[in-house]
Amino acid sequence: MQEVVKAQLETVYKREPVYNSYITVMEKEALDQAEEVQKRIDSGELDCSPLAGVTIAIKDNICTKGTRTTCASKILENYVPPYDATVIEKLKKAGVVLIGKTNMDEFAMGDSTKTSYFGASKNPWDIKCTPGGSSGGSAAAVAAEEAHVSLGSDTGGSIRQPASYCGLVGIKPTYGTVSRYGLIAFASSLDQIGPICRNVPDCAALLEAISGHDPKDSTSAGQKSYDYRQALLDDIKGMKIGVPKVYFEEKMQEDIRKIFLDAVNTFKDLGARIELFGFDAVKYSVQTYHVIACAEACSNLARYDGVKYGFRADNYANLEDLYKKTRGEGFGYEVKRRIMLGAFVLSKDNFEKYYNKARKIRRIICEAYENAFERYDIILCPETLETAPLLADIDITEPKKSSSLTLNSSVNLAGLPAASIPCGLDKNGMPVGIQLIGKRFGEKDIIRAAYSFERTRSYERPEII
Repeated sequence: MQEVVKAQLETVYKREPVYNSYITVMEKEALDQAEEVQKRIDSGELDCSPLAGVTIAIKDNICTKGTRTTCASKILENYVPPYDATVIEKLKKAGVVLIGKTNMDEFAMGDSTKTSYFGASKNPWDIKCTPGGSSGGSAAAVAAEEAHVSLGSDTGGSIRQPASYCGLVGIKPTYGTVSRYGLIAFASSLDQIGPICRNVPDCAALLEAISGHDPKDSTSAGQKSYDYRQALLDDIKGMKIGVPKVYFEEKMQEDIRKIFLDAVNTFKDLGARIELFGFDAVKYSVQTYHVIACAEACSNLARYDGVKYGFRADNYANLEDLYKKTRGEGFGYEVKRRIMLGAFVLSKDNFEKYYNKARKIRRIICEAYENAFERYDIILCPETLETAPLLADIDITEPKKSSSLTLNSSVNLAGLPAASIPCGLDKNGMPVGIQLIGKRFGEKDIIRAAYSFERTRSYERPEII
């Protein structure tokens, strides 16, 4: 087992100067874990674990005991958690080997990794392009074969969009399916941890390993069964799939539109029943997402003030000056922008006008999904409106509407499961993904449909430098 991990580490050190997928490589920890896993395999303890010995990359907003967890921010550059997140405990129990902590947008705020204090990651399909965000490092690590699988977090598409840009499978589970204990919060009612892998079976196995009720997380759900691998069935005959008309009204790359329509025909050929339907409520999801996400970020990030942990500014006159200098120097532009927006919508004069109104619209979006799932088993749509853009074209000081938020944010607002799966390449050879959205705790329907579709496509992989 140690030989396998050593070979994986050699690949990481060889390719990291190009891709910048990792913030911290856990060489000693990985080799120690490999030795322990081998002993457990030899004793028969891990006979039933499909993940024994698999190397995994962990997004750097998930706490790992004894290994720094930075959130890609200067303010937590040297923070070392005294405990493991629940998902890390579950992975270690399953015999998975942690290979390192991956790059991301600072505090998961961004869609390109360009807001990272440690520099942007590169897309293995084309290093001039972004791997997406905020879980861009997790996607780049798997696409560049610097880890077998990875974990990301998804607040408004941050697992699904990078998976799409890097030609991978990414699953955002139902809110509450995976414990958030140990996930450093961005927007608590939206965040959810999920897997990024090269294929659907790997995603199903990893999701099964990290799911389950956790008494340490008050939002954790108490499902009876998480046996997602049983849903790996190549049979979707009679499955009812809804395709929202509203997404065809958005500005979409013509290649993506063509590939998506071809994917719809593939599902028809597999025996699914496809139907276009009106879904106008999601038109308001991006604005609603921004108000709620920024409000929750403002609250969650108030704890970083230079007093208890993390970065502390020098040369301050008093406590108020310490707060101002620490937060001013420790946070990047995008994080400060969202904190300010959050403070604005939560202020006395704006609470009813913005935040409370956003909560009401969120309820309308949830009801729209509930009504849709009375008719359909899953909902199908493109994952992004464009393939991975050039890093040089992304200006983080001039925020604009993300091309993936339009398609993804409503899923987080409603707390639903969704998956991005690769379905082809555009004219420039860059991956295109499609999104499957399920009803609450409908992961098995998504996995079954994704697995059936995946079997109609050959696995495309980038030319790795």
